[in-house]
Amino acid sequence: MVIDFHTHILPPAVKNNRRRYLDKDEAFASIYASEKAKIVTAEDLISAMDENGVDVSVIVNYSWSTHGFCVETNDYLLESAARYPRRLQAFCAVNSFTGEDSLHEIERCAKTGAKGIGELRPDLMAADYTKKDTIAPFAALVKNLHLMVLTHASEPVGHIYPGKGTVTPENLFALLFHLAGIPVVCAHWGGGLPFYALMPEVRAALEDVYFDTAASPYLYLPEIYSQVVPLVGSDRILFGSDYPVISARRVMDEIKESPLSALDKEEILDGNARRLLGI
Repeated sequence: MVIDFHTHILPPAVKNNRRRYLDKDEAFASIYASEKAKIVTAEDLISAMDENGVDVSVIVNYSWSTHGFCVETNDYLLESAARYPRRLQAFCAVNSFTGEDSLHEIERCAKTGAKGIGELRPDLMAADYTKKDTIAPFAALVKNLHLMVLTHASEPVGHIYPGKGTVTPENLFALLFHLAGIPVVCAHWGGGLPFYALMPEVRAALEDVYFDTAASPYLYLPEIYSQVVPLVGSDRILFGSDYPVISARRVMDEIKESPLSALDKEEILDGNARRLLGI
């Protein structure tokens, strides 16, 4: 089995009328302003999964600036997961850590089958997201509902790209500290956070933390796999493509061609995700 832990789909209404959402939502516009930024539906994803040999995909939403768009797209992800129960697992989005509307939306999504919350964009959700008081309502609710969290992460150096943001290792570390006890997946290799795992206090804070490989070929050389596995363990790395930004096959090929052991590759492509998702 192969499980892609980081993919994106959007409703046909968004795909067919991008301009309406660009004009009304800053977070969406930061990623999709260019027509080159692909938008795909559930059916597009299923076709790509069949073509690339992916058995299950986690479909993650975006932290829209507008609560109504969070609800609209969450509904589509949940409906898609219900239509393809053996192929899709849904993570839903909110645009606030403290707002009553967002907290109620988390409860609603959990009751409707969501496995987690994400992809969060903490830097767009709250200026002080690294503070305990800001995160506390969100953290308590997610923990009580036994949900996972998938958060965006960004590198403090390197090239700029749409949606990169400022969730750098320093800020991500502070956020994770306040989400202790909750399984958290840090997208895009955590913006390089695994390289700080040689620090005892960082290693301790990563007890419930995983890192996905979303868009890895755009960000790192293939050597990233052999460098990070000794630092955090292959049991903390999840194959994620960031489709439709990049094809699942391209990331899978990097993993398969890496010098990792067969067991390490199996954990990254399948085993770790199965344990987290209860598959």
